[in-house]
Amino acid sequence: MNTTILKEVKTKADLKTFVKFPFTLYKNSKYWVPPIIKQEMKSFDTKENPVFLDAEAKLFLAYKNNQLVGRIATIINWKEVKELNQKKMRFGWFDFIDDLEVSQTLLNKVEEIGKANKLEYTEGPVGFSNLDKVGVMSEGFETVSSMITWYNYPYYIKHYEAAKYNVEKKYIESIFSFDDVDPNQFTKIQSIVKRRYKLEALNFNKTEDLMPYVDKMFDLFNTTYAKLSSFVAINDVQKAYFKKKFISFINPEYIKFVIDENKDLVGFSIVMPSFSEALKKANGKLFPFGFRHFLHAKKHSKDVIFYLIGIRDDFQGKGVHSILFNEYYPIFKARGVKNCHRTPELEDNKAIQNIWKNFNPEIIKRRATYKKVL
Repeated sequence: MNTTILKEVKTKADLKTFVKFPFTLYKNSKYWVPPIIKQEMKSFDTKENPVFLDAEAKLFLAYKNNQLVGRIATIINWKEVKELNQKKMRFGWFDFIDDLEVSQTLLNKVEEIGKANKLEYTEGPVGFSNLDKVGVMSEGFETVSSMITWYNYPYYIKHYEAAKYNVEKKYIESIFSFDDVDPNQFTKIQSIVKRRYKLEALNFNKTEDLMPYVDKMFDLFNTTYAKLSSFVAINDVQKAYFKKKFISFINPEYIKFVIDENKDLVGFSIVMPSFSEALKKANGKLFPFGFRHFLHAKKHSKDVIFYLIGIRDDFQGKGVHSILFNEYYPIFKARGVKNCHRTPELEDNKAIQNIWKNFNPEIIKRRATYKKVL
């Protein structure tokens, strides 16, 4: 007999319960990194997050014996379904205790909604778009998570397998020591590349100075990532949203652009300070003291995360990334950066992996999305 009861999130109080469930589930884990509660809640606000112009979501809480035991977000990105003809039922924010009945009940709801909307398969854990968190961890449980990835316990994998879900996409996360970076690997090359193709690097010290270029960066992001599986382009409203949500958190000198002789954008890179320790200290709240931890991390973090890097198609394989690395090197050296992390990258994306091969990266986490045909 199924004793797990689902409750759909309808109120602000329900949503706060949904967002705060991992705080209980992972309270004894030193590797889980808590989100900022208010920011997480805003992500599901249909008036705040422009993704809801093209998508819809239903959130569910799972209860057993009057105890909260799980949660899941069911998502349909209608732009993906109608324009890309990817009849996918997405799900994410999927957390649960180690009870197969609980996880199966939550996944049953995903499948029920998918079938009701005549979709062909489910895939998760994923967010609304390619800029959201992705994948369930299968390795790396004893490494601290980041603000842009989900953490989970090892038992999660057996729950996907028990529900007859199969691995769809595999991702890797790597780290390399900045001390091991040899600038000779890119200094000479970038000089040649600049002269040969008449390219120029753009650097910024103030956030307001780089803002005029950010829309062009998102345009280039849309074109360079379009070839990746199930990529959904972001629209102009979303660009403004991401500018407000992310750019102000990033040191302006950590965003680099490369332009050609016509001042058109050829490449970009976004690096973020690691906010993991700041988030752990803030424990979900920016005020009264959490913001102070963020500011300290922004200025003094010795770990950085390569969040996004994009090179225009006609310049791929021509060494443009060496220009970006050359611009970062003196900044990282001056700030005493120790470790460089890479966000989840598709295991079969050889082009992006070739960019890093000379830095001797070490794979520290593996994760995957899981799929089930409806």
